[in-house]
Amino acid sequence: MKLPRRQFLYLAAGAVPAISRITWAQSYPARSVRIIVGYPPGGSNDILARLIAEWLSERMGQQFVIENRPGAGSNIATEAVVRAAPDGYTLLMVSTANMSNAALYENLNYNFIRDIAPVAGVIRVPLVMEVNLSIPAKTVPEFIAYAKANPGRINFASGGIGTSIHLSGELFKMMTGIDMQHVPYRGNGPALTDLLGGQVQIMFDTMPAAIGYVRAGRLRALAVTTAMRSEVLPNIPTVGEYVPGYEASGLYGVAAPRNTPAEIVDKLNREINAALADPAMKTRLADLGGIVLAGSPADFARLIAAETEKWGKVVKLSGAKPR
Repeated sequence: MKLPRRQFLYLAAGAVPAISRITWAQSYPARSVRIIVGYPPGGSNDILARLIAEWLSERMGQQFVIENRPGAGSNIATEAVVRAAPDGYTLLMVSTANMSNAALYENLNYNFIRDIAPVAGVIRVPLVMEVNLSIPAKTVPEFIAYAKANPGRINFASGGIGTSIHLSGELFKMMTGIDMQHVPYRGNGPALTDLLGGQVQIMFDTMPAAIGYVRAGRLRALAVTTAMRSEVLPNIPTVGEYVPGYEASGLYGVAAPRNTPAEIVDKLNREINAALADPAMKTRLADLGGIVLAGSPADFARLIAAETEKWGKVVKLSGAKPR
């Protein structure tokens, strides 16, 4: 059927943006891509971001470069991504802090759920309740007894206010009635340094950052925070075995600025899911204690919404405040 000239031109004009977007996505990435991490090197966010960046660099033919922007509980990094051009060249390594900050900070310059485009989940990880070797407690009940005998004298470290590390400690305090002082750092790495040195006594650290020190005997693991024991530390009990109902974990993934073209989001999602299905990558993530979160951008969006609700309740009940 021959279309009238005016109708043909109208349809052709409407097709141009779609064709341009598809062409743009097919050529993406045409230059290096930044993955912004809201914490210093050495923590779980940084470790996982570098694993994903290495995979994407090899698969997509351009460098995916890690940029560490620590501070303000990852809000500095998050705002940088929210304000970036929505072209796929600035990405965020998402963590649990992004889902608790909405409840923790009253005057954020962005709304995380509204202003980001979820790309893909990466892994969910247990946290390890670990103590400096100078602490005499070797079990969770012994630690609770020790803390009650020394109220306010035990310092628990975190990688920053609002992180899963911080809120897991607050949840433990709430459920056991003990008194510990929270000492926030600008990431897992600096917190671990002081935990090893004895400046702080306990940390609910994420598995990827903690496991090497636990295996080397430099820190004592008392428990893991998930409902089930970890396959990589099978002899370590769960906190819930002694504190019924206790459960916590860290969630990690990748996001882009809002309005990033769906074609680019989908392309990144496919490549990250390919990484999570790769036997070598699966082994590496399993060795870090992680449970892979393969799925669509919509799946990751649902996880973000559920975690935001959960940790918002913990923030409210604990009375946690930014300093």
